Amino acid sequence: MAGPLEELVTRIHRRIDTFRDDHGLEGVSVSVELQDGSLLRLARLSHEPGFGFVTLCPHHEEGEPEEVIVPLGMIREIRIAAVEPEQRLGFSLPAGV
Repeated sequence: MAGPLEELVTRIHRRIDTFRDDHGLEGVSVSVELQDGSLLRLARLSHEPGFGFVTLCPHHEEGEPEEVIVPLGMIREIRIAAVEPEQRLGFSLPAGV
């Protein structure tokens, strides 16, 4: 795996911010599809714990919050889109991005 995960996640956050600005959006929706076909609508994405793994923090409406730590190779697709009017869930960029 080339390059540090922290830089990769920083660049993904930058891409999300650019998408939002380019399209004049207040908020965006970010979802990740994993190799097994599962789709997670994210609240946050973290480069921790590293060593080829990232932490996905999906939105939760009921029950306990959760974090999913996955190897980077399990991610099939990251999708950035405008938040649909009926969607209330968006993605939070870290401060300073």
